[in-house]
Amino acid sequence: MNKENCFQIGYIAKVHGLQGEVTAVLDVDYPEEYEDIEHVFLDKNNRLAPYFLEHFVSQPNGRVLAKFEGYDDKSAAETLVGSVLYLPLKDLPNLDDDQYYYHELVGFEVEDESRGVIGSVQVIYDLQTQYLIGLDYQGKEVLIPIQDDIILKVDKAAKKVFCRLPEGLLEIYLEE
Repeated sequence: MNKENCFQIGYIAKVHGLQGEVTAVLDVDYPEEYEDIEHVFLDKNNRLAPYFLEHFVSQPNGRVLAKFEGYDDKSAAETLVGSVLYLPLKDLPNLDDDQYYYHELVGFEVEDESRGVIGSVQVIYDLQTQYLIGLDYQGKEVLIPIQDDIILKVDKAAKKVFCRLPEGLLEIYLEE
């Protein structure tokens, strides 16, 4: 399995107890939707490998108590801490028509309300503080924050992102 065919759901934060359980932090809107999963892919040495679960139970604040098959004590579980958790894209929950996943935006045309079409989404950057749209504008990469006051609407049928760019944002990238 490669990362292009997967989405990140979280990471293993710490060991929980002495029996091989771990606490994972999920970065998903509805953690309870993932309670029935039987396996995840872990990023180990830049390769995704499947790891099978004995249980994966939601806790408060987006945390999960997980137990992996074959990890039956604290020292074995410690080797998992820091690992990133992935699932295949096909396992994403279905969304309403007015909702979207960030990865779906790649290839969409970006239209600013005052400048018109400025380019198409080349990449989505996942920073810890926010997500950014990366697009090519006049030969320069421009980064647009994915925020409600900037991204006004996404039309999945038309493959368009409608935005209101802050004044001066494009000009910052065009300066030499």
